[in-house]
Amino acid sequence: MSTEIKVPVLPESVADATVAVWHKKPGDPIRRDENLVDLETDKVVLEVPSPVDGVLKKIVRDSGETVESGELLGLVDEGAVAAAAAPEEPAEEPSEKPQAAEETPAPVTDTHKLSPAARRVAEEEKADVSQVTGTGRGGRITKGDVIKHVSGAAPEGLRPEERVKMTRLRSRVAERMKEAQNTAAILTSFNEVDLKAVMDLRKKFQDEFTQKHGVKLGLMSFFVKAVCEALRKHPVVNASMEGDEIVYHGYQDIGIAVSTDRGLMVPVLRNAEHLSLAETESSIRAFAERARNGSITLEDLQGGTFTITNGGTFGSLLSTPLLNPPQSAILGMHTIKQRPCVVEGEIVARPMMYIALSYDHRIIDGKDAVLFLVAVKEALEDPVRLLLNL
Repeated sequence: MSTEIKVPVLPESVADATVAVWHKKPGDPIRRDENLVDLETDKVVLEVPSPVDGVLKKIVRDSGETVESGELLGLVDEGAVAAAAAPEEPAEEPSEKPQAAEETPAPVTDTHKLSPAARRVAEEEKADVSQVTGTGRGGRITKGDVIKHVSGAAPEGLRPEERVKMTRLRSRVAERMKEAQNTAAILTSFNEVDLKAVMDLRKKFQDEFTQKHGVKLGLMSFFVKAVCEALRKHPVVNASMEGDEIVYHGYQDIGIAVSTDRGLMVPVLRNAEHLSLAETESSIRAFAERARNGSITLEDLQGGTFTITNGGTFGSLLSTPLLNPPQSAILGMHTIKQRPCVVEGEIVARPMMYIALSYDHRIIDGKDAVLFLVAVKEALEDPVRLLLNL
């Protein structure tokens, strides 16, 4: 009996999906709830599990094809697992043709870890992929990995190129960034923050904090708290435009930009103003792990009233972040550098960070943007203000 494998019902905000990769090929045995195929949407990768035990009979829509909700992806022969296994027969005498092994391609092991393009190249080049290190998500071997393994060091004068189709996520990010530039009047204001007080707090309480809460006390939780306090004082920075109306949000859902192999994702901390430092750190860590291993959900990425992005983790000294529509502002964090500062008439070295606020000048005036940055600066330079709600 054949069971149909169909595209699950896609979320309302997702029109279609792309078949990313099949983890099984026709004839392979499969177990119920085992992941058969990955579908890539504009935001996340959806896994399609098998509803029954059996054998994959047929693949209807191959990798790279665009599909919609309810479309047929493949067929599974229910209950045919035993038929897929090799029959138990007496072992045959070994053939006296050792040279035959040289006429066949090197064995391709762990084929479920090969992308279709990588498998094709491996078969054509007779490459032993057991010697290839995968650089794709979850250790998956890509076409580029196989080509690099086969070619080895490039001969002198050779200038190799590879043309790769943009992923759905990368394409969507590009579309939204261009939309932000085309529709919003984006300006950026800058300030710098002395992080000595925050660094001292982390150093003093790090061990105790980690022991009690099971997560390290990082910088991002302080920035989230400071941003929430600044948004409370300057609510227009937390607002958004809908047509000719300004929507003032009475809550603070803070998006935290996360870099992954597939591209940029922005999971959202709901009601961040009510979270403790430990809850904030735990949530950010969980989001980052799910974003990078592909298990993050659409619900994790939707909404958000304000975004924080940290280019400092990659060494960025200064940048002008782009808005995340329909939000009206985004805060950019940067790398921390020891710089000379005048403190009470003396020149001392301090851990300084430049911060940048890009904002939509259609609804946020320059005064509000500057005062917002000052509020963030004051909260971070004197963290006690956050505890006293000053």
